[in-house]
Amino acid sequence: MDKSLFNYELPEELIAQTPLRDRSSSRLMVLDRKKNKISHSIFSDIGTFLNKGDCLVINNTKVIPARLIGIKEDSDSRVELLLLKQLDQNRWDCIVHPGKKLKAGVMVSFGDKLKCRVEEVLEDGNRIVEFIYKGIFEEILDELGETPLPPYITEKLEDKSRYQTVYAKHSGSAAAPTAGLHFTEELLQELSEKGIIIANLTLHVGLGTFRPVKVENIEEHKMHAEYCEIEPHEAEKINKARENGGRIIAVGTTSVRTLEAFNKDGKIYPVNAETDIFIHPGHKFQGVDGIITNFHLPESTLIMLISAFAGREFVLEAYNTAVKEKYRFFSFGDAMLIL
Repeated sequence: MDKSLFNYELPEELIAQTPLRDRSSSRLMVLDRKKNKISHSIFSDIGTFLNKGDCLVINNTKVIPARLIGIKEDSDSRVELLLLKQLDQNRWDCIVHPGKKLKAGVMVSFGDKLKCRVEEVLEDGNRIVEFIYKGIFEEILDELGETPLPPYITEKLEDKSRYQTVYAKHSGSAAAPTAGLHFTEELLQELSEKGIIIANLTLHVGLGTFRPVKVENIEEHKMHAEYCEIEPHEAEKINKARENGGRIIAVGTTSVRTLEAFNKDGKIYPVNAETDIFIHPGHKFQGVDGIITNFHLPESTLIMLISAFAGREFVLEAYNTAVKEKYRFFSFGDAMLIL
């Protein structure tokens, strides 16, 4: 299948640059797959589309300040690192810019408290680096690192907490699971009181989620592996909800990928592992009955995932409608509910 089949025209002015003051005041487009119908609402009213006994599955990963600016020690040239995946206590898989200047053995300094040595240059251009420091790495990273906003966001984020979900718990992501940014603690409480079950999983968002598809035939695209965790009691919540007739509603494509990667015969099982699952049209869903998501980039793996769930033509119709109705797109944009 050709990646151009997942393209659409998006005016630049519709790319949201800043979050709304109230997280839950975003617009909500609702796609009914059975009726092939598109309707419009507000995210704070999402409970009207959910039933008692349904299970919302949220990704409780937390974005780390993964962007580091340093100096190459032998030339005083500026180097930018984006931390993608922790390999052990001091070693990380990173994207480096400008990469051509950093060969194995090169040292980069981030000030008096932190340095790193390039261990290995990988085939995809990423680097394995080993950090050298005194003290607690997480505290040093909090002090020196920056929030790694996507490149299409050009305005400064005044409040870093707005690129975290209100339920973010386990540190490890290079990007936020943005569908969850619309929830407030009050809205989650309201849904819980209605009898909607809230279950947690963790997928640390890395390169695999936002890496562009460069091959023309999407089936040749290779996802990078990302760490996932589903605790036994959370898996039990999800499975009991389904056994009792509730729908499993995944909040975000990261939750979708985790639920689809780690289920057998429609039942979710506890896991502590990585997944490189790439969901595109032709995939048969077992673990998900509905999806809450944002609007995604043209020709991205994320729009391909949504197309697998709702049908490519229906999704592109919805996206073109969103453009016509001037919805806000991407990370800080509006939301979509697919049932």
